[in-house]
This record gives sequence, structure tokens and C-alpha cells, in this order.
Amino acid sequence: MATATVRRRRPWRPALIRLGGALVALWLVATVAFGVLQLLPGDPAEAALGGPGSQASAAALQAAREQYGLDRPLPVQYLAYLGRVLTGDLGTSYSHRAPVTEVMAPLIGPTLTLAVLALLCAWLLALGTAMVATGTSRLAARVASAVEIVASVLPGFWLASVLIIVFATHLGWFPPVSDATPRGLVLPVLSLAVPLAGYLSQTMREAMLTALDSPFALAARTRGETRGGLRVRHALRHGLVPGINLSGWSFGYLISGAVVIETVFARPGLGRSLVSAVTSRDVPLVLGVTLFAALGYVLVTMAADALTAAVDTRGAS
Repeated sequence: MATATVRRRRPWRPALIRLGGALVALWLVATVAFGVLQLLPGDPAEAALGGPGSQASAAALQAAREQYGLDRPLPVQYLAYLGRVLTGDLGTSYSHRAPVTEVMAPLIGPTLTLAVLALLCAWLLALGTAMVATGTSRLAARVASAVEIVASVLPGFWLASVLIIVFATHLGWFPPVSDATPRGLVLPVLSLAVPLAGYLSQTMREAMLTALDSPFALAARTRGETRGGLRVRHALRHGLVPGINLSGWSFGYLISGAVVIETVFARPGLGRSLVSAVTSRDVPLVLGVTLFAALGYVLVTMAADALTAAVDTRGAS
């Protein structure tokens, strides 16, 4: 009784704990990304001057190190980097010669559009497949389960290549290069959505089957409820919970998958920019894109937690 009273007096405590965990996660991502980039071969000062092909002089390299603070000890560079991040300063891109925030700004929209549409498409495919897999037809259920497994293990690069060959090259239904038109988004969205849908559908199907075998389902059947009615009115809610819980992971999967898909379809976005930044050792831009992806993951995860609490009322009391 006393514990319940304390919880009612401190409704902000779970939210504060989640916020603290989110901040720690962002700090860890920033730290790991910074450390990994220091292990990459090559001289950051040389990268800042255009790469090995620039044939920069020793004096120019030294000037670049002083300009970007690369001549300071690594711990000092790390602390200075964290200080800039806290103020919203992500530094200056070596390859673009412009602030990282300005370089990323026009690329965020295309990547978010691709990720959001892929997530919506994955949810629709997963819900449809999970409903069929938990249906009364054993044959349809087995086919749906097989489709889930196959879809979940498809490599994004391979799937994107097959979609281009079939629907762009042979049939000519969609362009092989993604553009701003709706037709140009179909193949990239499907390339990201299909593997994710297979994984989401498996988790939803397992939760729905567990709900259909639970005591409340048996009681509903004795009252004349059909299996189809149970799936729609009761089991579907239980199936949504694990899918929503995976939304944060799904967003991270889509952002990382955009690196490959945007490259394959020559689509402008953060993923394609990240590939170019890693290749050119553009440390500030790599860190900026990585932090943005981590921030998006944290925000989506927190929103998913709130939505899960609204959908799953089993823990309410």
C-alpha cells in the first residue's frame, strides 16, 4: 500500500529514468563513434585538405591540424567535441567546407520520408501476413509463415537489385534511380519494408497465437465468439504490443538500411552522405549523421514506450 502511494506521488519518476537512459545512450553512441573514427587509417588533416590526392605540404597539414584542433591530445579533442555537441555545434565538414548542420539539413527530409514510408509499408505487410498466419486455414498459415521467414532474411542490397532488374529494367514500371516522384519511391521503400515486415510479422504472429490460446480467448469462444472475431477484437491488440516495442529498433534498422538503399538507387539522403563521408574520412559529418540516427532511435523508442502503455492495459491497475 505504501509503495503504491509513493508511485502515485512520483508519476514523473519513470519518465525521468527513461530520459536519463536516453541521454546515456546518446553519450555512448557519441563516444563509440568518436573512438572508432580515430582508428581509421589516414590523417584527418589530410582528409580535411582533400585527401591523399591533394598532395598538401607539411606546412598546410600543420595549419589544418591547428585549425581543426587535431594537434591537441586526444582526450582534449574528445572533451571539446562533447562540448560542441551540447551547444548544437557539430563542427565543419571537411569535404563540403560548410557546417555539418547545413550539410545535413537538406538530406534529413528525403531520408525521413523513405524511413517513415518504409515503416508504414512494413506495418501493413506485417499485419496482413500475421492475420493470415493466425487464420483457420492451415495451408494459408503455413504459406504466410514461410513468407515471413524468407522475407526476414533477405539482404537489402540483393532485394533492391532484384526489384530494379524485374520492375525497372524488364517491366519498366518504376525508375531505376529514385527521384522525388511517388513512382521513384516505390522500389526503395519496398527494399527496406519487406525484410522488416517479415521480422515484425513473426513477433506479432507469436503474440497473437499466445493470446488465442489464453483463458480469456477460451471463455470468449464459449460465448459464441468466432476465431476471426477473436483475432480482430482481442488477439490483434496483443500482437500490436511487441511490434510497437520494436519500433525504436525498426527506426534504427531503416536508417542503417538507408545507407545501402540510397546508394543503390542513387537517392540523396543521410545514408548516401554517410558512405561518402566515411570514404573521405570526413569525421565531423560522420559523427553528425551518427548522432542524428541515435537521436531519432531514442525519440522513437520513447514514443513507442508511451504508445505501448496506451495499447497494452494489462499492467494498469
